Amino acid sequence: MAEPGNLRIVPLVDQRARSIPVSSLAPAPHVSATGGANLVDRHGRPLRDLRISVTDRCNFRCSYCMPKDVFDKDYQYLPQTALLNFEEITRLTRQFVAQGVQKIRLTGGEPLLRKNLEILVAQLAALRTPEGQPLDLTLTTNGSLLAKKARALKEAGLQRVTVSLDGLDDAVFRRMNDVDFPVTDVLRGIEAAQAVGLGPIKVNMVVKRGTNEHEILPMARHFKGTGIVLRFIEYMDVGATNGWRMDEVMPSADVVRLLQTEWPLLALEHANRGETAQRWGYATPAGRHDTAAGEVGVISSVTQAFCGDCNRARLSTEGQLYLCLFASQGYDLRSLLRDGSLDDQLGTAIRQVWHQRSDQYSALRSALPSDNLPGVRRVEMSYIGG
Repeated sequence: MAEPGNLRIVPLVDQRARSIPVSSLAPAPHVSATGGANLVDRHGRPLRDLRISVTDRCNFRCSYCMPKDVFDKDYQYLPQTALLNFEEITRLTRQFVAQGVQKIRLTGGEPLLRKNLEILVAQLAALRTPEGQPLDLTLTTNGSLLAKKARALKEAGLQRVTVSLDGLDDAVFRRMNDVDFPVTDVLRGIEAAQAVGLGPIKVNMVVKRGTNEHEILPMARHFKGTGIVLRFIEYMDVGATNGWRMDEVMPSADVVRLLQTEWPLLALEHANRGETAQRWGYATPAGRHDTAAGEVGVISSVTQAFCGDCNRARLSTEGQLYLCLFASQGYDLRSLLRDGSLDDQLGTAIRQVWHQRSDQYSALRSALPSDNLPGVRRVEMSYIGG
């Protein structure tokens, strides 16, 4: 059956058409509903983290994600009937949790554009792991609607938020979001989230050389000592529409060196296996971590591959399961949901997909010349979330 996205007029159409029926995969070893933690892929990586995209829409037009010349006024978003509804998302998530998932991150597009999102949050917050533990439930947002939504999200059971913010200078920020949105409104959203207890809050800054690297130190000064963790992300080659070039990547090592011109930093241990950020704490004169000053992080998505510990899967807003941020095709779970599959069959499908996973794009990119990498066009980040 043709996917609803075939009406799209940009490369994203091809990606949606390239879904793989789960029935075509070889059976995976049986893992019981209470033994899902034993499920690993071909590289021995467990399934722990599920990113769920709840919408393909966004009210920003950041050049590294949804450039305006592609995502213009004539751009055709997915019809509402193509999106997974909240009950479908919750049902699928329950099966992912049975296979070992412990953390859920809601993404987009911009997830707060999804109407009544707090209803979904409440449904997901009620889920428990096989051991009876609540999930780590978080959300990534551009912050534009956070001031209005923070309290409702907290009351529904959301635990934390991550806010994308690429600079404090208003002119720079307006230029990067490309819709003339003021930075003060995002800062107000961060303050609202902190006030209602949606924390610890993380702020992600994508660093694009020649565009906003001069905002690194002002951002660090602003968030130091606030309890908010600032993370700097290398500009990534995700999708096919952002015009990515290596010379626009500022390596994380350069970011750390720049920060160290103003503050002594101390390397910190990873908080969890599979964590993407390298953590750096502000140091005291005695060389210890100044916990009151806090920490920063760098995500070296281009210069230092972290495929070896990657335990993340991504569920698109129309029910396609992707095993890598740089994937070229997904696995169709929506058809199983809507064809009347039982819960056990959904769990089996998830096991089959994860068991055959061998994705390690970033490691291959680091090891091979760029012209030796597969030339398949990758899915857009705005479709499966970051």
